[in-house]
Amino acid sequence: MTPQDIIDRENKFLAHNYHPLPVVLTRGDGVWVWDIEGKKYLDFLSAYSAVSAGHHNPRILKAMIDQVNKLGVPSRAFYTDILGEFAEKLCAITGMDRVLPMNTGAEAIETALKAARRWGYRVKGIAKDQARIIVCGGNFHGRTTTIVSFSSDADYKDGFGPFSGGFDEVPLGDLAALEAAITPNTCAFLLEPIQGEGGIIIPPEGYLRKAQELCRKHNVLLILDEIQTGMARTGKNFCYQHEIEKPDGLTLGKALGGGVYPVSAFLARKDVMDVFNPGSHGSTFGGNPIAAAIGIEAINLMIEDKYAERSAELGEYLRSRLEALQSPLIREVRGKGLLIGMEIYTDQVSARSICESLKERGLLCKETHETTIRFAPPLIITREEIDWAIGEVEAVLKQVA
Repeated sequence: MTPQDIIDRENKFLAHNYHPLPVVLTRGDGVWVWDIEGKKYLDFLSAYSAVSAGHHNPRILKAMIDQVNKLGVPSRAFYTDILGEFAEKLCAITGMDRVLPMNTGAEAIETALKAARRWGYRVKGIAKDQARIIVCGGNFHGRTTTIVSFSSDADYKDGFGPFSGGFDEVPLGDLAALEAAITPNTCAFLLEPIQGEGGIIIPPEGYLRKAQELCRKHNVLLILDEIQTGMARTGKNFCYQHEIEKPDGLTLGKALGGGVYPVSAFLARKDVMDVFNPGSHGSTFGGNPIAAAIGIEAINLMIEDKYAERSAELGEYLRSRLEALQSPLIREVRGKGLLIGMEIYTDQVSARSICESLKERGLLCKETHETTIRFAPPLIITREEIDWAIGEVEAVLKQVA
């Protein structure tokens, strides 16, 4: 089959809920992927931070295969010999007390919402069904019906109502708006420390620390969504470590699965997690032995191979090289670690058209909201590979300008 035959088959039999770039991938190794015709591409997206350890990472694959050869998915109806080890390691690296394992990022967020509401009723003393959660404008936490209910993006909500209530929106970075939105019924403040899908939007320095102070003052849980920013993506093991010791609740996913398996988790302090009792929440696949084995090895790789240090150093290098391009198409370059957004002047050219041109030259990245190109390569990338990528970006910007 030709690449177009394969694309046509997907378009015929799959729901059209994605708009992929027209490339048909078949193999990956490290920071590189190949299409079915043998053309080689540098992956500068890493599945929205999920492939931080690179494609076909031998340690991740070995951990997965070794576990598959022993035990797969018995469900949480029984204890297993590996889940506790995974939970202990995850608590140790984050500083949190307890873990509730799930599969996808959206499931971790749904778990956090349930925990926050029940904590509000059973611990804080909020009246029944009156709990409220504050979120930030421009957020992206997933696409379940509850989550899109508090999205500020009309496209995510169009045609999916009626929506769940109990959410209040404030602008990211606006401390006065946050304090004004807090009421006695507020149980939690949920935010991304850096908005990924929103366009790599970074709040002002000190915002997270001061937001935590406000939450503590009003007995409100601070819950951070680090599904994209966690696991060393921003130059720290977790993005919150740039400003605070730890939040009250934390969601992780993507890179926790080593780029090969869906692994997510909600972590929280003990009194928050203690609101769950048998039957109040669960997942058939959440915390299964394969997920636990992969999660353990993903954490080991992050620590032993110093991913945070690599991300900080190489991210600063990548950002400085992009800023030095000084193209008239570039409005701004922003980011932390190896999570960088290049916002362009869309009155001249679309972000997608730039991504399409880069694809033709062997560099894969993706636009967000048609205004920003996201650069988030695997954390194992080298300086030489970054140099090559910058050369391709420079060539395309000159071409389309």
